[in-house]
Amino acid sequence: MRIDPDLAATLAAVADEGTLDAASRRLRITPSAVSQRLKALEQQVGRIVVVRSKPARLTAAGEAIVRLARQIDLLEQDALAGLGVDEGRSVARPVIPLAVNADSMATWFLPPLARIAARLGVDVDLHRDDQNFTARLLESGDVMAAVTSESAPVAGCSVAPLGVLEYRAMAAPAYASEWFPDGATTDALARAPFVDFDRRDTLQHEWLRARGVSAQGVPRHYVPASHDYALAVRLGLGWGMVPTVQATPELVPLGGPVLRVPLYWQQWNLRSSLLDRIAAEVGAEAASVLHR
Repeated sequence: MRIDPDLAATLAAVADEGTLDAASRRLRITPSAVSQRLKALEQQVGRIVVVRSKPARLTAAGEAIVRLARQIDLLEQDALAGLGVDEGRSVARPVIPLAVNADSMATWFLPPLARIAARLGVDVDLHRDDQNFTARLLESGDVMAAVTSESAPVAGCSVAPLGVLEYRAMAAPAYASEWFPDGATTDALARAPFVDFDRRDTLQHEWLRARGVSAQGVPRHYVPASHDYALAVRLGLGWGMVPTVQATPELVPLGGPVLRVPLYWQQWNLRSSLLDRIAAEVGAEAASVLHR
């Protein structure tokens, strides 16, 4: 059995755009033609590849095919660059989907992306998720590479260490004076509100646990954006675990353990000069910002 590359590319367009109508506009064909291509693909592989909901949802088989479609597109871009086909001609810029955690995006990941876009003439499609979950986007084929906390390579991917992002418990001076007049004691920590990034963020819980305090029942606020999170702590909404590269003189440390989150770069295990150049640029930036 062979998978038709055009049919696979159509499925990838549906996955990217979310609906058959939007995919049809991108592909410049009718929605009926998109539907017919999907049916042909499902007949070809003998499996359902997409649930036609809004937004459309890939099945496990569909994820595997979308990943193949993106790999074919990446290798084609490498081949065209090697042939010099795009020299002096107006061609579509390749789109590189990448996954990154919010704190990396806010502190060190965007500068290398700006250089990559300028030097390589690519467009970057960023997917943001917690560092513990970005590897899932590699498995599904949504992205070609990811910043992740997982050191074990996803199937079909290579992995390289980037460095360590360190977090310290910090608070605004006025907040610390009000809630911790005698320091961040166990009793005070059990009452003082803290700031959580979202309901999957465990950093504050880990720090409390290291101080002998259960996070259960402790007041908290949810601020699911990295810059806004640090601002919320500076404004005294609560204490929080702030990356050391984001710490400012307006914040005071609460002591306790420094939490260290190792970060890794995982990318598809393809011989792609484009992906390798992106990895080199990202790795160089990480080496200059992150801890060893």
